[in-house]
Amino acid sequence: MTSQLRVIPLGGLGEIGKNMMAFEYEDDIVIVDCGVQFPEEGMFGVDLIIPDVSYLMERLDKIRAILITHGHEDHIGALPFILPQLKCPVYAPRLAHGLITAKLKERRAARDSVVEPIDPGVIHQFGKAFEVSWFRVCHSIPDAMGIAIGTPLGTVIHTGDFKIDHTPVDGRIFDLPSLAHYGDDGVLLLCSDSTYAEVPGYTTSEQVVGVALDRAIGEAKGRVMVATFASLVSRVQQVVDAAVKHGRKVSIVGRSMVDTVHVATELGYLTIPPGILVPLGETRKLPPEQVVLMTTGSQGEPTSALVRIAKQEHRDVNIVAGDTVIISATPIPGNELPVSHTIDNLLRQGAKVIYDRIATVHVHGHASQEELKLVLRLVRPRYFVPVHGEFRHLTAHAQLAWDLDVAKDGIFVLEDGDVLELSESGPKTGERVSAGPIFVDGLTTRDTASPVLNQRRSLSKDGVVVVVVTMDKKNGNLLGEPVAVASGFLDDSEAGTLFEELTAAVAKELTSHDIRQEEIDDLKAKVRETARSFIAGSARRSPMIIPVVLEV
Repeated sequence: MTSQLRVIPLGGLGEIGKNMMAFEYEDDIVIVDCGVQFPEEGMFGVDLIIPDVSYLMERLDKIRAILITHGHEDHIGALPFILPQLKCPVYAPRLAHGLITAKLKERRAARDSVVEPIDPGVIHQFGKAFEVSWFRVCHSIPDAMGIAIGTPLGTVIHTGDFKIDHTPVDGRIFDLPSLAHYGDDGVLLLCSDSTYAEVPGYTTSEQVVGVALDRAIGEAKGRVMVATFASLVSRVQQVVDAAVKHGRKVSIVGRSMVDTVHVATELGYLTIPPGILVPLGETRKLPPEQVVLMTTGSQGEPTSALVRIAKQEHRDVNIVAGDTVIISATPIPGNELPVSHTIDNLLRQGAKVIYDRIATVHVHGHASQEELKLVLRLVRPRYFVPVHGEFRHLTAHAQLAWDLDVAKDGIFVLEDGDVLELSESGPKTGERVSAGPIFVDGLTTRDTASPVLNQRRSLSKDGVVVVVVTMDKKNGNLLGEPVAVASGFLDDSEAGTLFEELTAAVAKELTSHDIRQEEIDDLKAKVRETARSFIAGSARRSPMIIPVVLEV
């Protein structure tokens, strides 16, 4: 049988976030990235969404390592939940290594995990099949890398998230010569970032943002707040530089950003002059025109610092007339409405709000079409798989490759769970593995079939009705009328006599049968079905029905 390289996306294809892809050759598996996705509206009580690793759990003896491209949450955030299951080492660029190490300390089950820092260009051997090295790319976080995976069938290039920025804030440019070198030697498969594959032209350089931030902070008459992603280290550096230039102190608001700034400063990825960074409490003693606050909440996240400030719910920070708020981010698809509400709330309180539609205070971290074309032309792969994006992004990227006439042996638009097999006899698709979302709910993980999540959705629509039946334990007779109480169902003014009629219907149903011989569970089922049928007919509603049988 011909040996095959199996390419198995477990997250990040056909969606934004929870990026994870496995490469399997005979008895060896390496995994690229292990990220989270944040819950959408309607995922009640869900904290995070992580990849389904059941396919990997069945092959634990084959897993050699998890290879990290960079330190964003959608690439490292699932490690604390998944490492205790997979028990394999992690190899990551140095900033990502620092962020991962800090993250794992917070979760007891993951504290003993092995995390190794890597440097670009250094070759690592994983099992018999894989020879791996990293190369620099540009992104919206320092130390972002692409990965070259040598296999017995040829080289796989995984770009990670990238853009081609010739003037990055940290001075570390995309290593295009290495990419061209791989292309000259021959590349079996290219997996390339598709997030902005629909956008023509080139992505604007981070330097443009630095100029806009400097101008906005310099012109502000009062206090300045800058909201951005917690992990956008280059943006933090730009704000610090502008604050130093204009004689302001900087304070960080929001735990995730505090942690990132601490790690990035310790590792040398942030340069903050002594005395510039001050605790939040000290900023109250300073004139407003000498203060810059950096905060999370650029995506309108309900529990983030900026959103709580906008809603006047933050215990330490309130908006005052004369404040300037800079939102240095573009709303992720689906977040437009909460971001708009946040801007409105800030404006109502007298703040001046500067955001991406009215000033260049943010550029995204992903390659636009011309950059994607350059990578395709440099690499010239035999096969191409667009990664990282919703289906329309993957399709747009595939079309670019088709138009350029590259990857002549096959362009494959895959989604999570699809399996691509490459061998000397050619490519093969059709197999699927389990790759649905896994919901993190407090200390519990749940899959899409979880009855708990279905119950929460039901509760959110029509509320809950509790029907209590009291029975004599000795003879099984009903003691008094059933009692019904509700929450989130109907106002008292709307209910009228509904509950009296409901309890009468339940009592009638129970007295029409000999319930003395019934099991409690059967009795509850009878109460539930009677109540559900009555409410559906009388109120055209479908609340959750909770029957309670008390034996006294």
